[in-house]
Amino acid sequence: MHNMRLSRRALLAATTAAASVTSTPPASAARPGRRRTGFENLAASGYEQLRGRRIGIVTNPTGVTRNVQHIVDVMHADERVNLGAVFGPEHGFRGTAQAGGSEGRYDDPATGLPVYDTYLKSGQALADVFTASAVDTVVFDIQDVGARFYTYIWTLYDCMEAAQLAGKRFVVLDRPNPVTGRAALGPVLHREFASFVGRQPVSQAHGMTVAELARLFNGEFLTTPVPLDTVLMTGWRRSEFYDDWDLPWVPPSPNMPTPDTALVYSGTCLFEGTNLSEGRGTTRPFELLGAEGLDGRWAAAANELGLPGVHFREAYFAPTFSKFQGKTIGGVQIHVHDRPAYDPVRTGVALLVTARQTWSGFAWRADNWIDKLTGSSRVRTMIDAGAGTDEVVAGWQEELSAFRRMRKNYLLYR
Repeated sequence: MHNMRLSRRALLAATTAAASVTSTPPASAARPGRRRTGFENLAASGYEQLRGRRIGIVTNPTGVTRNVQHIVDVMHADERVNLGAVFGPEHGFRGTAQAGGSEGRYDDPATGLPVYDTYLKSGQALADVFTASAVDTVVFDIQDVGARFYTYIWTLYDCMEAAQLAGKRFVVLDRPNPVTGRAALGPVLHREFASFVGRQPVSQAHGMTVAELARLFNGEFLTTPVPLDTVLMTGWRRSEFYDDWDLPWVPPSPNMPTPDTALVYSGTCLFEGTNLSEGRGTTRPFELLGAEGLDGRWAAAANELGLPGVHFREAYFAPTFSKFQGKTIGGVQIHVHDRPAYDPVRTGVALLVTARQTWSGFAWRADNWIDKLTGSSRVRTMIDAGAGTDEVVAGWQEELSAFRRMRKNYLLYR
């Protein structure tokens, strides 16, 4: 595990971020009705942080204003902003691609701006994209959902690294963590299991905003920090869920249709690593889980655990695509009734344990994708050995405590 003490790089990142904090209203100064995203504070300042710069922006359909105008369209129309390029992540800038896809290189019909594809690019290859775009500042504004394996935070990491290699400045516009920023939860990635669903040792549910993560990446994980500025939100509290704000929800990816999906995702996405459906191809992805041959015994076993904040309903559904396409399968629907009490990662593990206990057909994906999702082989091997939920969860507490100590150095809101 990386040294958890505040390193030289952490001090540098903290100094860099401190300058940006003073350029935007601090969260503690918020009053009712004065909540603003990072972009809203940037625009309110007259785009002060971008003055005299030629910028490119990493964004997707979630980069919208409160009245659902895309910020690229807003900035392109504003003569105070010299916007030269757009960089699209997984699913693309306008969001037309499914999981594992992107939109490629094209000129945006609405603005005429060149759109460059960043998906699966990193290091020097991505730095070359930034160089080819002829921008001097890279801006990031994408709505995250709070889970380590949601790839946009690693797009952030890769873009920060590439911007440093290309000699570019980096600016992060902050947005709420939709499932709160109260706590980090779950196992911490082991570096030998690093992939695009987890580049660095971060817990499965990180409980941070993208600006906080950017500071952590700069201070702990990047070999050479990038010149970083963060434009903070006004009024966000760590205890708030997404619907505590009056912001529109734009699906960050095709299978993240609502904030309710984000609430369960950091736990139930683990079913991507099994032969069960994780609900893709339904109107409730990651809330519906199932397979052929499963019945009400699974929901009953899960309910018997008395997990806080959640009930499980016996459910039957027919996915329109992905696993079990067109077949009626049985399983559970997750119903969260007490969001503050609910622990999505513990719940996800409990569902894995009970699925294995109640269905003889349970199997891991042949490539052990579950190890990439959980960050090590430990969860898989413990469940295979017959461990219960409490035992599996106990197995990651030491590394989680160390990550929480490191994380505290980079938090920007109360």
